[in-house]
Amino acid sequence: METLQREIAETSVFEDDLPFDAATVCGGDRDDDTVTDDAQTSLADATDSGDGAADATGEPPLVAGVDQAFVDDHAVSAVVCLRGGAVVERVYAVEPVAIPYIPGLLSFREGTAILSAFDALSREPDVALVDGSGRIHFREAGIATHVGVTLDLPTVGVAKNLLCGTPRESLDRKLPRGSRVAIEADADVETAEPGTRIGDAVQTRQFENSDRYVNPLIVSPGHRVSADTAADVVLACADGYKLPEPTRLADAYADEVKAEVRENLG
Repeated sequence: METLQREIAETSVFEDDLPFDAATVCGGDRDDDTVTDDAQTSLADATDSGDGAADATGEPPLVAGVDQAFVDDHAVSAVVCLRGGAVVERVYAVEPVAIPYIPGLLSFREGTAILSAFDALSREPDVALVDGSGRIHFREAGIATHVGVTLDLPTVGVAKNLLCGTPRESLDRKLPRGSRVAIEADADVETAEPGTRIGDAVQTRQFENSDRYVNPLIVSPGHRVSADTAADVVLACADGYKLPEPTRLADAYADEVKAEVRENLG
């Protein structure tokens, strides 16, 4: 499995190769401060297109959120697709888990269910936000990278915890909403030179007027997306919650179908 991950990392592309204008992701303009001026500039520069369209139809890109739940020894993978911030399709798939949870090998536990869910879609997404890591991984091949390379789909890893790597600045403090802190490869990352930026801690939500603080998300490129654009897309899709809207809705949908799945398996 680790050998396959190294091969996937060699195949993956951690640079922008997007079939759409990234500035239109998740509806584009936000009327709050979740997207910084730098993020807007980065998004606009992601492609050469200047018309703000995903394709000749003028529609914004189709953004998929991916999350998983578990029912006994089965993985439930939910995919929710949004266009311009509106949900246009929801699907899920159920597959037996092949191995127990092992940090760094998540794709071999949940990947089959995710790929089955994508196969059930009637539309092909332009980009996917996957619950889990991308390049921030021991071999730069987290579940977002594995899915992205397999489907040749631009993907972004959105994790709640740091798997490996070292933040350039302390995360144990109250970061302003919209900020990001680079995550660098360290000795735990086998396939990258130490100091290589492999993703970011991204602050999508923060408490106001309180000493408490919300921890940032750990965001990394999966495939065909740069670290800058990965962070920009997550911030653009933040809509008042910690999780970006596509993965937040996928998480809710996965929980929603668990009772149905349990009944079917029983």
